[in-house]
Amino acid sequence: MNPDERKSMRLLGLVVAGLCLVSAFWFALGDAVSAGTSGYHLLDTYKLGGEGGWDYLSYDGDSNRLFISRSTHVMVMDGKTGKLVGDIPDTPGVHGIALVNSLNRGFISNGRGNSVTVFNLMTLATVETVPVGQNPDAIIFDMSSDRVFTMNGHSNDATAIDAVTDKVVGTIPLGGKPEFAVSDEAGHIYVNIEDKSEVVQIDSEGLRVTARWPLKPCQEPSALAIDRANNRLFAGCHNDMMAVMDAHNGFVIATIPIGKGVDAGAFDPGTGYIFMSNGDGTLTVSRAESAFKFSLVENVDTQRGARTMALDPKTHTVYLVTAQFGPAPAATAENPHPRPPILPDSFVVLAYGK
Repeated sequence: MNPDERKSMRLLGLVVAGLCLVSAFWFALGDAVSAGTSGYHLLDTYKLGGEGGWDYLSYDGDSNRLFISRSTHVMVMDGKTGKLVGDIPDTPGVHGIALVNSLNRGFISNGRGNSVTVFNLMTLATVETVPVGQNPDAIIFDMSSDRVFTMNGHSNDATAIDAVTDKVVGTIPLGGKPEFAVSDEAGHIYVNIEDKSEVVQIDSEGLRVTARWPLKPCQEPSALAIDRANNRLFAGCHNDMMAVMDAHNGFVIATIPIGKGVDAGAFDPGTGYIFMSNGDGTLTVSRAESAFKFSLVENVDTQRGARTMALDPKTHTVYLVTAQFGPAPAATAENPHPRPPILPDSFVVLAYGK
């Protein structure tokens, strides 16, 4: 072997050794992440107090404000400081808040009022009250149709509202009790049907159901999130699992174990993490290994009752809400599963991040 050949062999050996070190590094990193190191932990606790329960949260990244449903009104908190900056009254049985920055409008679903409160996103003043179906629960905005959709839990349908005119443009029978919904921003709405354990696909322009897909083995879906870039749906179910569904054909690709009492979820396109917030006091963090393989990263300890959440995709902060509870009253025939009372002024917002 001449000197040039020996030199080439030494260089090749160095390259192979380097590749081995790089491979070992990524293998070790993969093991570390799968072992449970999302890095998420409690950043801040904001004590807001006040009376009433809670349901969905919405985060406005443009103004850095968190909108919090509180039974009869909506609290508005500065997401950076934790200070209350406003309140929207007269929202009986409020469930959710949809924000439309391009129109300077917000839309609140009033479960007991069978209505939607339309408000000015800048001033928070009420603009209009729109009658919808019975017990509107989740509410979302679909950018492709410029429509707001309410999921009406008692009438088993969805109401479509023109976000520009604030007028109802149609009602869509869903064939079961809807829970949360998401939009792919390309003409489709996806809705969890809780009592049927399925997802329905809605044509947001034609206002009709175009597909109905079973979630088996996932049962009683509540939370729903979407990865629009990869056409993946993430349904959090009450048998303590999350189903990953192909939004093109409804195939259930994978299931991931989650905590108990899930009620909300989110996908962060910046990190690839999938979040499910659970009433048992955990935040389940999962991720995609590939288009067809998904894994649990970890269950982050939060606080009992923190079952709903909102994500700030800019900072990747997750906001949850809960309170302290007293002992549950004795069960009766009329109320076999009584809820424990909320202790006065114990309501808090929890901010989790890296």
